[in-house]
Amino acid sequence: MVTVSRTTVAVVGGGPAGVALGLLLARAGIAVRVVEQHDDFNRDFRGDTVHASTIRLLDELGLGERFRALPQSRLDDFSLPMPDGSRLLLGDFSRLDPPYDHVAMVPQWDLLDLLVTAARQEPSFDIAMGRAATGLIEENGTVTGVHLRTRDGSGEPEELRADVVIACDGRNSVLRRAAGLVPRAFPVPFDTWWFRLPRRSGDAASALTPAFSGKDVLLSFPRPDYHQVAYFAPKGSDATLRAQGIIAFRERVARLRPDVADRVDTIGSMDDVHVLDVRMDRLRRWWRPGLLCIGDAAHAMSPAGGVGINLAVQDAVATAAILVPSLQRGLRGAGLDGALAAVQRRRRPPAVVVQSAQAVLHRVVFERAFAGQLQDGPPLLPVLLARYVPPSRGLYARGIAFGPLPEHAPSWARR
Repeated sequence: MVTVSRTTVAVVGGGPAGVALGLLLARAGIAVRVVEQHDDFNRDFRGDTVHASTIRLLDELGLGERFRALPQSRLDDFSLPMPDGSRLLLGDFSRLDPPYDHVAMVPQWDLLDLLVTAARQEPSFDIAMGRAATGLIEENGTVTGVHLRTRDGSGEPEELRADVVIACDGRNSVLRRAAGLVPRAFPVPFDTWWFRLPRRSGDAASALTPAFSGKDVLLSFPRPDYHQVAYFAPKGSDATLRAQGIIAFRERVARLRPDVADRVDTIGSMDDVHVLDVRMDRLRRWWRPGLLCIGDAAHAMSPAGGVGINLAVQDAVATAAILVPSLQRGLRGAGLDGALAAVQRRRRPPAVVVQSAQAVLHRVVFERAFAGQLQDGPPLLPVLLARYVPPSRGLYARGIAFGPLPEHAPSWARR
């Protein structure tokens, strides 16, 4: 037996893009069902940076007060280490107008719970947890729904029929693959190892400062109760690092950050270190009749700059703003082709700009670091600009905080 259900918009993937899109569509009175393969949102080491563009969006949606009540820490600046031990202030968020003068570090599950709670107040919103998409339903070349199953394989298979399907299921998108959409991959020189260290009184409260030693690179994000730490190493190094063992890894961390050397023994084993296979890719075409890919399903981002969540949320806002008028006019299936193409036209340029900037960072920072060429300090041009052209600090901060083409909430979604 197959259970069949129907909605207007099926959103596959309950990450920031999918949940934000579900909320926006529901506020327009569009029937939407978000499908999330996990039973909850509680997973470690997901992107937790909420940039000013997203904070402003939450204010426009009437959710700013609730967002600011969540446990969070602030990033107020970005600095680079210098050979003499000093720090060079590169990005100064205080130059931006408050309250959008910082980047917030918020557990992603808290942000998602906030958005889902708001969406559930809309009668046209529904979310199905613990449901995994396994493929597309197609009729006459048009996507008309998705095949679903319970994540643990129990229960009957399901068919979710929809007028349009939005793939928000990440860089390993099942729906993208089922649609035959193949992204173009770009080279990335590193993978990232995530772990936590305890935070103690006297630790830096808001600084985001990378650390370099030899060919090692480390970046830490202060959280209310701990430091979330990323160790960068050349791509394909995971087996070598794990073979060297936890003691050698602790020594690497202590060498990079002597100020936390007294707590590296809290990394109990290499099982506490989680590797992220970093990718950067982009679809040439984001849609087929009845199907649209957004967020990481359309453009997987490098963690350089930490902008992936925010770019995905901006995709969701543009998708809702462009799609809702067409749906309200009664367009369905292939009749939505123009709207789906319009989303790609609007959101592809920001993705290209950000990925191009990330590629530059890969070359001038990470590749040089892995070659042992950062012992004399960071690249000269940003140093000169930061020291002698102070307004550049504000421009750099604005680029991180808002990114290219930040979106505003449509009038019908505001509260």
